[in-house]
Amino acid sequence: MNLIFENTDFVLLDKPAGLSFHSEQAPGLVVLAQQQLGLPSLYPVHRLDKMTSGLVILAKNLAAAQAFQTLFEQREIEKYYLAISTHKPKKKQGWIKGDMLPSRRGSYRLATTMENPAITQFVSASLAPNERVFLVKPHTGKTHQIRVALKSLGAPISGDQRYQALAQAELEDRGYLHAYALRFSLFGENFAFVCPPTSGQRFVSNAFKVQCAAWNQPWKAF
Repeated sequence: MNLIFENTDFVLLDKPAGLSFHSEQAPGLVVLAQQQLGLPSLYPVHRLDKMTSGLVILAKNLAAAQAFQTLFEQREIEKYYLAISTHKPKKKQGWIKGDMLPSRRGSYRLATTMENPAITQFVSASLAPNERVFLVKPHTGKTHQIRVALKSLGAPISGDQRYQALAQAELEDRGYLHAYALRFSLFGENFAFVCPPTSGQRFVSNAFKVQCAAWNQPWKAF
């Protein structure tokens, strides 16, 4: 995995698609990062699904880990994701809000109730016939939030073997969700990081690269 940034408090990594966050049969991202960087311990402060690539923060000390956890809990870290779907969404930009309820076999579904809603903001652009890229800003941090939000629009993420029709998803070379950008302030210092995806045929197409460049400061798109 690529090291994007490192200082005395945290490292920022570009997680490959298909790598588990926690160790299962094979070492997970945290263990591999400790080995690769030669660090005695790293503290995960958020996570990405196995299929999702992109920016992951790992704290290097307990004080930084606690500070990051507070930032995430108080929604003071801006997160931006890129996703691609081959389905036409019900709307091309706006908000997706609703409670996320457990569904079958570890999946979730979006309900119309608003007791503790997942809140997601997005814009999108056409790449080709039947191919659309989404720039997504989650305002809450629910498990599978973006994957469920886009499915609720009728535009499941390409290659998502949980929320797209399996026969379609298995034709893709990866799940097309990428943690693209982060912006936050830690210990009085401001940080902003943008990391375009580098793997997956749809993510390396010319049309995608042009649109990604137009969103090179994604906070300006909302």
